Amino acid sequence: MKVVAFLGSPRVKGNSELLLNEAVRAIEGEGHTVTVFRPSRMKISPCLNCGGCDNTGVCEVRDEMDLVYQAIREGDRFIIASPIFFFGLTAQIKALIDRCQSFWCEKYLLKRPIPAGENGRKGLLMLVGGMKKEVGFKCGDATATAFFRTINVPEHQVLSYLHVDAKGAITSHPTALKDAFEAGRKLVSQ
Repeated sequence: MKVVAFLGSPRVKGNSELLLNEAVRAIEGEGHTVTVFRPSRMKISPCLNCGGCDNTGVCEVRDEMDLVYQAIREGDRFIIASPIFFFGLTAQIKALIDRCQSFWCEKYLLKRPIPAGENGRKGLLMLVGGMKKEVGFKCGDATATAFFRTINVPEHQVLSYLHVDAKGAITSHPTALKDAFEAGRKLVSQ
């Protein structure tokens, strides 16, 4: 089973990365391969809304998104791990998601959704934020849901943690790392 993960945080070894690492550890422990993309370290242009993908389902911009497109087509399981910035996913992960407009065109305009494959397609969303209210998580989940459905991922689990802001603070949460590990294991179970 091929697992594709997207780390939305630009912070190295931050809370999102710590959560993602636990999920990846569980998945690799089950014998599966995980490809992790870190958009903050990639050359990804934002969507230009040029309309080039409307009739083809293929983005005309050539950059490191080509690697992402291939991984999404070949993947079985998908993870997004991101902090919430101003009630939304980070700009880096949002740029990657916006560039998946080509998949939206392919699925909804051209009626050619990505095939589910023999393992089906499932997702996991892990969110952290320093805020006191869940509204940011709802906004982040709405964006992730649109992305997941566009790439033909019909269901996903959400883990979210409030009051987590300082670098490494997630390690003080009583269950977060264990939750992430178990969610990773569950993601690849049949």
